[in-house]
Amino acid sequence: MQLDTLKDLYIHELKDLYSVEKQLIGAIPKMAKAANDEKLGAGFREHLEQTKEHAARLEKILSEHKQSTRGKKCKGMEGIIAEGAEMIEEEADPEVKDAGLIAAAQRVEHYEIAGYGTARTYAEMLGDSLGAQLLQATLSEEEKTDQKLTQLAKSSINVAAAQAG
Repeated sequence: MQLDTLKDLYIHELKDLYSVEKQLIGAIPKMAKAANDEKLGAGFREHLEQTKEHAARLEKILSEHKQSTRGKKCKGMEGIIAEGAEMIEEEADPEVKDAGLIAAAQRVEHYEIAGYGTARTYAEMLGDSLGAQLLQATLSEEEKTDQKLTQLAKSSINVAAAQAG
């Protein structure tokens, strides 16, 4: 894809985010299964449903621009997911593994927050008010997920991990 205009870059970013969400739809169930803490597992399962909605929002925005969802696989998310998969396979105390899963999940969230913030700004600059609104909705959900992960880590999981061993 030739990137000659901000709109070209916007479409490129949307397709990249779509790749991110599709990869996560495959990865999140594995993280949920690996979680020892029930609240963490439930949080992953809840976020899986949100992730499906995020993909649907991107499909809607791309459709509004008469674009398909096809694009290159996001290598950045591929690497972050690979690191998360390594954590799943680690021989670890269950509470310590849960703390590691939260760290992996927060890397995902921070990557998404950066991408959605950028795309939302492009949408605003290009006058795509529907796109900006949908991207902001997803950005807000990603930020809330990150906050929930932080709260879960601080209130119980990291505390249990500190006492492990």
